[in-house]
Amino acid sequence: MHTALLALGANVAGAWGEPRDTLARVARELEAAGVRIVGASRAYSTAPLGTGRQARYLNAVIRVEARLGPGMLLRLVKGLERRAGRRLGRHWGPRPLDVDLLDWGGRRIGRPGRRRDQGRLILPHPEMHARAFVLVPLLEIAPGWVHPVLGVPGRTLLARLGARRGAGVQALDFAAVPCDKLIQQRPRSG
Repeated sequence: MHTALLALGANVAGAWGEPRDTLARVARELEAAGVRIVGASRAYSTAPLGTGRQARYLNAVIRVEARLGPGMLLRLVKGLERRAGRRLGRHWGPRPLDVDLLDWGGRRIGRPGRRRDQGRLILPHPEMHARAFVLVPLLEIAPGWVHPVLGVPGRTLLARLGARRGAGVQALDFAAVPCDKLIQQRPRSG
């Protein structure tokens, strides 16, 4: 079994419903595919990246165990994005589901280039250290996490972003149930 960290995000309704419904469905779909969820952060309301007006995101991070290698896990989650209704659109645009493979057991794969190659696996995720909406929920479930390339604790990375960049990340007690509760409420089989 391999341990991985996945970031989940959604800010528009898609084939699986509203963002909170979509995050709950992702958990069920992963488990149905044999990926075991062993930890889940709360859901966070976060400010969108990029330009243009769009709704706030619902973001969470989950820790999973899988027998899949990182490439197969990436293919699985990108397939879930498509099934949830994601289509190619503008960079940092609205989406019904975004799943990023952040870390796979501390392994390093590929190197970030100057331009983004669609579908190319790079681990750890090349932008995660600069995103409060990833680091805040990640540190909730993995408080001792250290960036595999930079060798810097996640808490230090988050502190370096400063209060202004982290201000757009708000934990939700929720009218929409937190991700960890959504995952715990799923029906168990067997």
